[in-house]
Amino acid sequence: MKAWVIEEQKPVEEHPLKLVELPDPHPGPGEIRIKVMACGVCRTDAHIAEGDLPLHKKPIVPGHEIVGIVDEVGEGVKRFKIGDRAGVTWLNYACGHCKYCLRGKENLCENAKFTGWDVDGGYAEYHVVNENFALKLPDTRPFEELAPWMCPGVAGYRAFRLTGLKEGAKLGLYGFGPSATYILQVAKHLGIDVYVITRSEKNKKAARKLGADWVGGYDDKLPVKLDGSILFPPVGDLVSFALSQLDKGGRLVLGPVTMTPVVINDYNLLWYEREIVSLANVTRQDGEEFIKIATEINIKMDIEVYPFEKAPEALIVTRHSKQKGTAVLKIGE
Repeated sequence: MKAWVIEEQKPVEEHPLKLVELPDPHPGPGEIRIKVMACGVCRTDAHIAEGDLPLHKKPIVPGHEIVGIVDEVGEGVKRFKIGDRAGVTWLNYACGHCKYCLRGKENLCENAKFTGWDVDGGYAEYHVVNENFALKLPDTRPFEELAPWMCPGVAGYRAFRLTGLKEGAKLGLYGFGPSATYILQVAKHLGIDVYVITRSEKNKKAARKLGADWVGGYDDKLPVKLDGSILFPPVGDLVSFALSQLDKGGRLVLGPVTMTPVVINDYNLLWYEREIVSLANVTRQDGEEFIKIATEINIKMDIEVYPFEKAPEALIVTRHSKQKGTAVLKIGE
């Protein structure tokens, strides 16, 4: 099969992705093989390519927003049959018996493996995964639209879940990229008011179009105190700013994979039971719940499709947030 691999970490402009021919993988017991139809391109792929995250496998096929069609099944497979649609997220495996898995927190599993980091990912024609870590996909959407559901969709939904907000609450979104775009639509569907804070005029316009209750910049005064908020920019200096806009008992969720140093000089920002929690990985439950609600509400996202051979260019524009929509590689026909 054709696949893009990372053998040496370096800036994306120096093309760390190399197109190679690899042996076709085949499923073992309990596994399925997915003919990859599309794979989203994520900032985390760039973090791995450039060395912000260490290589866990060398060479590695990146990509963890995999969607496609099951074309081979291993012995004992029960959840999927040949011809079914299937998707794979960042979480590729969890052991099921460590203390975190037993608490329902498989995203923190001691023995977890992650797609495109520990095991070869979706910048390839095929991907093999244990059937229990594949998600069933609806037949109603093109594969290119479904691919981002596997990361900004599922991860955004987990960040939203971590806020604990219910109908009638007020949610703040700092930054308005792909995950926030999905969160806004889910939150509005659930009766939650959404306040978007972003510097980008393009993103302000997009947030208003999707029904945000208030949109402004970091210098604008919020009209209310927030019950919960999610911070996406990897800028530690913004943590105190976001805390200052939380109401009593509010929770701030930190969404980035990496962040510049966080300094909180004023205890009053945390007093009255305000909380900070970080987002770390996703669970299968997050994926199943997000797919269900995204299908129900016909969730929307602008995408920019790149042919498979243009993967290096897609990674560059994603790294620098220059894409017109969420970048997706079209791989299968």
